[in-house]
Amino acid sequence: MGIHTIRLPDIGEGIAEAELVNWHVSVGDSIQEDQLVAEVMTDKAAVEVPSSVSGKVVWLGGEIGDMIAIGAKLIQLEVEGDGNDDVVESGSSKPAETPAPTKPEPVNEVKSQPEVSVTESQPKAPGSSRRPAQSRTAGTKPLAAPSVRARAKEEGIDLRNVPGTGPAGRISHQDLSDFIDQGGVRHTGAFSPKRSGVKETKLIGMRRKIAEKMAMSKSRIPHITIVEEVDMTELEELRSTLNKKYAGERPKLTILPFMMRAIAEAVKEQPQMNARFDDDAGILREHGPVNIGIATQTDSGLNVTVVHHSESGSLWENASKVSNLAEEARNGTIKLDDLSGGTITITSLGALGAIATTPIINYPEVAIVGINKMQTRPMWDGHQFQPCKMMNVSCSFDHRVIDGWDAAVFVQKLKSLLETPAMLFVEG
Repeated sequence: MGIHTIRLPDIGEGIAEAELVNWHVSVGDSIQEDQLVAEVMTDKAAVEVPSSVSGKVVWLGGEIGDMIAIGAKLIQLEVEGDGNDDVVESGSSKPAETPAPTKPEPVNEVKSQPEVSVTESQPKAPGSSRRPAQSRTAGTKPLAAPSVRARAKEEGIDLRNVPGTGPAGRISHQDLSDFIDQGGVRHTGAFSPKRSGVKETKLIGMRRKIAEKMAMSKSRIPHITIVEEVDMTELEELRSTLNKKYAGERPKLTILPFMMRAIAEAVKEQPQMNARFDDDAGILREHGPVNIGIATQTDSGLNVTVVHHSESGSLWENASKVSNLAEEARNGTIKLDDLSGGTITITSLGALGAIATTPIINYPEVAIVGINKMQTRPMWDGHQFQPCKMMNVSCSFDHRVIDGWDAAVFVQKLKSLLETPAMLFVEG
């Protein structure tokens, strides 16, 4: 028998380390060649690591959340033959058989029923007899001392449901305790039990990458955000007409492909918006291709998928790309190339959209366009109020390289193109 070591493979150009986000095996497991053993997360995407041999797991190279260098030992197997390693690692892994720590675990859930303070109870003396519960007229306010009322509130008990054995049906602490012991119904309306406990969640995988990127963006980029309202009435009529005409034949059009077309047109006049800023080198790189990132919500967090060369795609081609990339991001099959190379980003909350937002730039890009909620509002046309479909567009810019005037010109260009959608299809 020998030891075979599997090292973390090279999973992308320029990637020096990856975060361990999931083990699919444990020490002592017998596994087969090509069986999935671990999942790691890079700045770009999650990558699954299979076993290159069959054998028994004898060592794991880290815990969930650890950063592992490319080429470092990931897992060791006991295999038939000589194997490829003479050293069995120990100490750096924490396999399943490691004794549980003596430190109390953090509370992981909120208690729905707090403990009852026994110091306020009034136990019945041995041998004493209890008065029978006194009936109360319907609608009569229950009689109880302030301390009993406070305790009932803490317990989530409606005192109108508690029989009282005191004079005139007065409710004592013992009556309340008996009611609880007998499975009395706790009130879920105005009364609510006190909550306790703290839930601790370690940020790993995609959630940690998102946190790091957001912190980097806000700490390194001085944001300037402009919010402008746009009359989407004509564009919505065009979109509805096209969807009805090509229903079942072509992908359904959302606002996104129209916004992508507007951005591609606007950056022709202001190429500095379609750029990435290397702030360490002090170089602004303006890109020819308009590679638009689309912020996509997944179960593991927010991904930014990239539609490369969006300037050359039709409305339906871009709509299809956006839909396909979103589906791949959600089911975990998206390729690294489709998560990188963006030059400007669109973000939208969809049906949950707000009136206005302040989007955070996708570092190292220099601009991001936010789509907000669309509402029908009365707008003055110079003669009378007309119902119009209005939507606010929120755009953030890197103020180190984009001046306020240029930012305003860009936003106004988007506004004019969206309000007159025919201009989206006029060359020059």
